[in-house]
Amino acid sequence: MKKIATTVITAAAAIFVSVASAAAAPAEPSPTVKTILQRGKLLCPGHNGSYRGFAEIDDKGNWKGLDIDLCRATAAAILGDPKKIEILPLGWAQRIPALQSGEIDLSVKLTEWTMSRDTELNLQFSQPYFLGGTQFIVHKSLDIQSANNLEGATICGEAGTSTIRHASNWLTGKKIKYNLVQFEKQEEAQAAYNSGRCDAFIGFGANLAVFRLDAKGGPTENILLPELINLSPQSIGMRQGDDRFVDTINWILNVLIAAEAEGITSANVDEMRASPKSPVAAKILGVDAGLGDRLGLPNDWGYRMIKAVGNYGELFERNLGAKSSYKLDRGYNNLWNKGGLLYSMTLD
Repeated sequence: MKKIATTVITAAAAIFVSVASAAAAPAEPSPTVKTILQRGKLLCPGHNGSYRGFAEIDDKGNWKGLDIDLCRATAAAILGDPKKIEILPLGWAQRIPALQSGEIDLSVKLTEWTMSRDTELNLQFSQPYFLGGTQFIVHKSLDIQSANNLEGATICGEAGTSTIRHASNWLTGKKIKYNLVQFEKQEEAQAAYNSGRCDAFIGFGANLAVFRLDAKGGPTENILLPELINLSPQSIGMRQGDDRFVDTINWILNVLIAAEAEGITSANVDEMRASPKSPVAAKILGVDAGLGDRLGLPNDWGYRMIKAVGNYGELFERNLGAKSSYKLDRGYNNLWNKGGLLYSMTLD
């Protein structure tokens, strides 16, 4: 019995060594990554107007925002240069057809991961990179303190967004009668609200908080109603058929989050690389192999990405938080050990 058991264990060990060796062999880049490398640039969506904090153009004509910075992070990881991106301005209803047709490589445009998009539109999604919910903003003069009191209200929203569906489902479930007016552009919907054409404006909570700052009358004359209609996972959309590309994008997001947890920033990345404080940091910065070999990328792609754009916390604070004009609290989008819901998968 001992001899048989030893033989079985030895055989199992040999299989494990064989599998481990095969797994350690450098992988080929995914088909989509190969296309991006051959083209020499990453094709990303912008917005057909200004979606502040996520995709907007500054006074010098440059794109900025959390979604834009995630595109830059991806370009830095794959191409080694955050500037190697081409941004196509798109409305909400255009983003998915543009992805399906190949006009863009991925949809980094506050795209909610829904069942219909996942199963009917031939899309795949990354893990969520931003968590927020659908809310209503109303004119203070209407004396509405709760979304439960929106009976008969005219509500403005943006066509092609899941916030419209969430609001309709919630209001219908509450048996609240309402009138819905949809607009192609955010600016049009906001203008209609500011003019008094709409009693309420339905939207993504983080964006409504930004809008409230300079809506007509400012924060004192506009109330963000307390009801969070849902919690929406915003993910990066990709075409089905290239699972390796989904892996690549997921690990880009994980490394951005893990870098923050490890205290690696764009300012100290060289110092940390010279003397990594942990095995995870060594992996992220390419000191130890594996981060690139498994994805068909250089092993230092994490280092190049963080040096170019920073970690997740830096991206958030620069575009939405304390270092932006919007001063939004991170809330759910903080690390799990700081009161939020963000965490990285294991970098082994």
